[in-house]
Amino acid sequence: MGGLVGSVAAAFACRAWFLTSLDARDAAILGLLAGVAAPLGDLCESVLKRSAGVKDSGGIIPGHGGVLDRVDSLIFTAPVLYYYLLTVQTP
Repeated sequence: MGGLVGSVAAAFACRAWFLTSLDARDAAILGLLAGVAAPLGDLCESVLKRSAGVKDSGGIIPGHGGVLDRVDSLIFTAPVLYYYLLTVQTP
């Protein structure tokens, strides 16, 4: 629940600073989509690691499980937000 609230707050901050043409409803939807997509990306990456029989996706960042473990939430979040913005921003 806290992740959803944080992602909606971050979406409103991005709206104020970067996405000024976005209305409040779309910012709230973006925040909710990001809040749902991020854990799904994390879960999918965990399933892939488990099926491969590995604990960490690499050793570049010691103690953190690798680079993929640091960006796994972006696996679903980036495409979802990109296509939503593409749909909303195009006339």
